[in-house]
Amino acid sequence: MTIVTQILLGSIVLGICSMLHIVLLVAAIKLLRRMAPHDRASRSLLHVIKLLVLGFGIVLFAHTLQVWIWALSFIALGTLPNISDAIYFSLVTYTTVGYGDVTVGGGFRVFGAMAAVTGLLNFGLSTAFLVGLFERMLPNQLPPPQP
Repeated sequence: MTIVTQILLGSIVLGICSMLHIVLLVAAIKLLRRMAPHDRASRSLLHVIKLLVLGFGIVLFAHTLQVWIWALSFIALGTLPNISDAIYFSLVTYTTVGYGDVTVGGGFRVFGAMAAVTGLLNFGLSTAFLVGLFERMLPNQLPPPQP
């Protein structure tokens, strides 16, 4: 596969994954807003923990879906022999761990690297989402600073 084709196909998969990630984060925000009491002072610590776990769970689900999308893309293109190798390769590439024990052929290296770009971009979105979530949920749960 040419480099241009790899970049084009990789960009399509990256775009699908990123749109999915954004949609799930926006849905999470709407859900968490509905579930959170409007009065921050009335939030119990247990309720705050439930909301934080739910937010984290949605982020985890979004990343897991993306690893599966990449794995299925590798299978569809015939770059990896089975779903087990495809999931493993997708996970270590998406997280930028890159062990190197499972690799794609030379004609798919750029396409494979696009999975790492997807992970970098969407982990950044997830980090911003989780920081914002913790910032909004915890201020009234923590004791004020001592002078």
